[in-house]
Amino acid sequence: MVWAMIIGVLLLMVAPVMWLKPSPRQRRIAPLRNAAAKAGVKVKLETPPLHGIGTAMPGYRWSYPVESPGPRFLLVRDSDASNALKPFLAGWRWRIEPLRALPDDAREPLEALLMRLPQDALVVESSELGITLWWWESQGAERFLTYVADFRRLRDALAGHADRPPATRAFGEGEGAIPPKPDL
Repeated sequence: MVWAMIIGVLLLMVAPVMWLKPSPRQRRIAPLRNAAAKAGVKVKLETPPLHGIGTAMPGYRWSYPVESPGPRFLLVRDSDASNALKPFLAGWRWRIEPLRALPDDAREPLEALLMRLPQDALVVESSELGITLWWWESQGAERFLTYVADFRRLRDALAGHADRPPATRAFGEGEGAIPPKPDL
């Protein structure tokens, strides 16, 4: 009986240590996120821009240069999109279409990426800050790194094509402005 109690106490002491051990999914995702960070990709867990999903989802962002913001658009995979949304490419629909047509040097890498992305990649979003891939991280680091160069090419092609032109002057300055009167 004493031995059973000793074993029970030891099990109670070891149980919390077992909870700290990473799960197989965590062991698979850690190298993926480390490889993404080394490639200059920011990874965050946030609520994705999808209706009906309130849980956090991994978002992988390629940032635009601060002086060259990008256009705003949102593409959603058909499996998570309404049929009312305008189709873009087989399997993808516009939830937010860009105000201006995408440049040809951006459209080609975008279409190539959309055809290659895994099925758990649900959203490709572009904002003034960067391009974000929302996905459930189904692939390993080696496979993910095959997308990095294409996303960089897409980011570089879209940089500077913001929907809004940058503010070049303050209100009241520039051509046609009346200069202030000097104090006498």
